[in-house]
Amino acid sequence: MSKPNQKLIEEVKRDYIERREARRSLEAQWQLNINFMMGNQYSYIASNQTIREDEKEYFWQEKEVFNHIAPIVETRISKISSNTPSVTVVPASTDESDIESAKLSKEILNSVANRINLTDLEKTATTWSEICGTAFYKIVWNTDTGRMVATDELGNAIREGDVQVEVVSPFEIFPDNLACERLDDVKSIIHARAVEVDEIRSQWGIDVSGEKVYAFTLDSQAGNIGGLGYDAHINKVANVELNNHCVVIERYIRPTKERPNGRLTIVAGDKLLYDGELPYINDELNNRTFPFVKQISNYMPGSFFGVSVVDRLIPLQRAYNAVRNRKHEYFNRSVMNVLAVEDGSVDTDALEMEGLSPGKVLVYRQGSKIPEIMQNPTLNLNFDEEEERLLSEFKTVSGVSDMMTDSYANYTNMSGVALELLAEQDITRLSTAIDSTKLAVKTLAKYILRLYKQFAVVPRLLKITGEAGDVQMYYWDQNEICSDDVVFDASTDTMDSLGQKRTMLLDLIKEGLMYDEDGKFSQSMRKRCLDLLGFGMWENAVDIHSLQINRAKEENISLTNNQELKILPIDDHKIHIDEHTAYILGGEIKKKLNSQQMIEKLLKHIEEHKKFLKNSEINENLDKKGD
Repeated sequence: MSKPNQKLIEEVKRDYIERREARRSLEAQWQLNINFMMGNQYSYIASNQTIREDEKEYFWQEKEVFNHIAPIVETRISKISSNTPSVTVVPASTDESDIESAKLSKEILNSVANRINLTDLEKTATTWSEICGTAFYKIVWNTDTGRMVATDELGNAIREGDVQVEVVSPFEIFPDNLACERLDDVKSIIHARAVEVDEIRSQWGIDVSGEKVYAFTLDSQAGNIGGLGYDAHINKVANVELNNHCVVIERYIRPTKERPNGRLTIVAGDKLLYDGELPYINDELNNRTFPFVKQISNYMPGSFFGVSVVDRLIPLQRAYNAVRNRKHEYFNRSVMNVLAVEDGSVDTDALEMEGLSPGKVLVYRQGSKIPEIMQNPTLNLNFDEEEERLLSEFKTVSGVSDMMTDSYANYTNMSGVALELLAEQDITRLSTAIDSTKLAVKTLAKYILRLYKQFAVVPRLLKITGEAGDVQMYYWDQNEICSDDVVFDASTDTMDSLGQKRTMLLDLIKEGLMYDEDGKFSQSMRKRCLDLLGFGMWENAVDIHSLQINRAKEENISLTNNQELKILPIDDHKIHIDEHTAYILGGEIKKKLNSQQMIEKLLKHIEEHKKFLKNSEINENLDKKGD
């Protein structure tokens, strides 16, 4: 290996060790949080920032765990996940092509979400952020997936590639400055992870030596990283051993004047796997940046990593365990009793083994004091008060109320409006975590579209299911993506539950806001309302209005292929006239080579529709007069 490469490898490793040492206290807190979530609640952080576990001081001591942290975290995860809306794409302009492009982009996002199972990824990220305070998404382009489009000289398959999204725990992310609150303010970031040596060989074609690596702490069995003398600690309380693995260090450096495209260096063991520019153009201004999106539970001013609610609950959980265990010890003493005996008056060995069983004959030495049961002090009622106070503090600190944990409200004298306001207040207490999750999902969607814009060179096939249940096939490439302006779908953002949707829609219908200008409830509006209520599958009948619009759009597209436009007796002439007129006014037709001829042809077609419409109106009037 050349000296420059060896020097670069040592630099990256040293940088990684320094960053890891700088946040060692944070990592210890994350491990402690995981232990408490798992039920290892007698763990503590030692002076050397390692996790240790308390042992019993006496054999009779009660050290049971009454885990209230796990259900609180599970409830928060459920509430946060259920309040994450779907996204849509805003067109770049009012042109028909941009509108269709935005619709296609939304369908692409839906297709990717189904392929990568985005819902599960969101729950995984939310779990990490709720326990450790922070989670990350990594959005990359995988060239080894997708359809095979060709073969190379050796006969190996060349695939079209596709977007790959994975959730990254905070244990694997190392920023250069822990005081930066935003990911955009960090100049460089390191992603270190344990990878199997066979995967390294398959992906980069380089052999590295494997060893035992611990998943969370990334400590190796040898106790050092690349011979740099790192003092490793094996946390057996909350860690996973991985055999035949190696720590892969990826260092991302933001673009600078010297390197306008940034720099990515990947090191594994004593080998350099990659050194070059940042691979992805995923910035707002079409620049290269990090492929990461951050999600937090609660903000901490002046800190890159967020704060978990588990940090605040640990002291309460310790106090609660202590109170409950002391009460149980008292009950044990009351049932088992404590016997006071004079030295030498009885066979103490036999008494310890057999105890005071019912009907037992206790023989004691003549002339000695009779053994007697010691009276236990009366249980102090402050124990019960302390237990209730701690349970109340759990709700106050965590932001989880009775309505969240019990799934119902113990308020029988409240109105429906009051209960709804109470439920909204519960969600408000989780607003920081929910807003961070929403922002992460929106940024994730933008990164996905930008990667397709960069790498989707080969035409791809996309299946889209229409409103009437029909399946449409689209071929698209990078040129079809004209906008990455991702926003939340208003229909999912403002209405969270089926009950809220039903109530709001009924109120709108009562106010007459759902009727058209003729005061009628149209078929299309009826179908839309059923869709919003979650009953779209009930409307299996063909939506004539939607089919008429689709047919008019197909006629607009057929102009490009110089096909003849024919009017069918079943056409809805009003809809066709509106769609053809909108196509002309939208400006998309003017971009075609023979635009003028197409406009004249379409205007002639519109006139034919108007004639049919006028004749049908005349016939309707004659029928009315005849009646």
